[in-house]
Amino acid sequence: MQNFHVSATGHSLNYLPEYVAVWKGFFAEEGLEVSASVPAPWDLVLSDIAGGKAQAALGGIWVPSMFLGRGQRYVPFAQVAARAPLAIVGREKPEDFSWQSMPGKVMSMKGSNGASVGLFVKLVLRENGVDPATVRFVQDLDGKMLTDLFTGGMGDYLVIDYPSALTLEAAGGGYIVAPLATEGGNIPWSVYYTLGEIDEARLEVYTRFARALGRGMKWIQANDAETFRDFLTKTFPKFSPDLLVSLANVYRANGMWTTPRIDPQAYARWQTGIAGGYLTEAAIPYADLIDERPTLQFLTV
Repeated sequence: MQNFHVSATGHSLNYLPEYVAVWKGFFAEEGLEVSASVPAPWDLVLSDIAGGKAQAALGGIWVPSMFLGRGQRYVPFAQVAARAPLAIVGREKPEDFSWQSMPGKVMSMKGSNGASVGLFVKLVLRENGVDPATVRFVQDLDGKMLTDLFTGGMGDYLVIDYPSALTLEAAGGGYIVAPLATEGGNIPWSVYYTLGEIDEARLEVYTRFARALGRGMKWIQANDAETFRDFLTKTFPKFSPDLLVSLANVYRANGMWTTPRIDPQAYARWQTGIAGGYLTEAAIPYADLIDERPTLQFLTV
């Protein structure tokens, strides 16, 4: 059995295929003993893969993108989540929400754990005809603090993870006006990446990892979340079991878990958002950043 450690930027429901692949023994059947940790601060994932503590980092593809040609070469080789697990919470009811009413409004969204949330929301705003420069952002605090402040009356909109948004809505703290996890479109939200170009030895390992991850996705798609309620409850104890079951089924039905292969079209869209946030000078061609060899097995899926 070969150790394979993942240093992740979070512990999230959208990472479920990895957890299922450990639970059901799919990684073990590939000869891999997979473990995971969530260092704080999040950017220690880079130290973990540089120092050999981890074989892969799990997080946003914006990190490998912004470093390309700037000192370090981080190579994405698979994805676990193909949707942004976010929601916009407002004070009006969903039927009264309009993107065109956003200019001049105050929107809070966390910025303490990376750039993905801000990059994606601004991309969606532009896609809906709204210039992000016309929206007033509060972006430099963590999600819990911003949620408390929103509940206390600060701002017009709050962008948080979908499970927390559903919890806030159920508590009467606002309304989900834009469920980005279901309506926000496809992007390679959470990807696995490593340091340096992948040699033949690592390629063989990453290919086995991707194959087991894909089995985790297929298993989730084949099983209603109610049938693995206990596993969800144990894995994510801070959320109610009913919410976890409901949300996992929403994700199942809306393309959160599709294939470990990073989709070129979704990648191109996300590159537009990353470049729009000035992290790169221009969108990076797929072949310049991605090593798709570990996931070529999924081209026919």
